[in-house]
Parts: sequence; C-alpha cells; structure tokens
Amino acid sequence: MLKKEALLLIPNVLKVFLENGQIKSFTFDGRTTVKDVMVTLQDRLSLRHIEHFALVLEYSNLEQSHRFLLLQDKQPLAHVVQRTHYHGMRCLFRVSFFPKDPVELLRRDPAAFEYLYIQVG
Repeated sequence: MLKKEALLLIPNVLKVFLENGQIKSFTFDGRTTVKDVMVTLQDRLSLRHIEHFALVLEYSNLEQSHRFLLLQDKQPLAHVVQRTHYHGMRCLFRVSFFPKDPVELLRRDPAAFEYLYIQVG
C-alpha cells in the first residue's frame, strides 16, 4: 500500500510538494528531465531566478531521520523513478544553497526570496 505522499501514485505523473503546502503535478515521458520540471515550476511560481533551488527526494531511513537526495538537472525523470525506492518518498522543490547576499536576491527576485524565506523562517 502506498502512502498518500508517495512519489508516484499515477504512472508518469510526478507530484512536487512546495513549501507553501501546494502540490504541483507533472506528466513526464522518457525525454522529460529534472530541468524541464524546474523551468515549469519557475514559470508557475513566477520566479525569475531559480539557481538557488533544486528538486530533491525526501525519504526516511530506518531510524526515521529524514534524508534528502538532490536531483541533477539533466537526469531524466523516468530514470529517477526506475532507480529509486519510492515508498514514503516525496519530491520537493527546495533551496539547494543559500545565496551569499539574500538582500540582493530580494532586490532581483522578490518571489524567489519569499520562497526561500518560507523554508528558512
């Protein structure tokens, strides 16, 4: 039985969990990459600069500690799905590294700054 947060409930549809509680769904095929999803998220969230963000897989190990696996831009989603154990995993859109100057990010892209702030606040 799959958990409601499971990564892949419907074949070829990836659910991405956002920090604001929303869930975005993406259909994919053998050519769809992580970067394709990132670009679509950038558009849907009205972000201009996404270089500080990435898609990550979140999972719990036997000790119930949470682990994160950073997905690379060129990875095909189908490959990610095939090589990973999915029970209890979730795909998240998260900050991958903190900007050197958060005020500069606020000036350049207030929406990206707000999304960053939600995660660290």
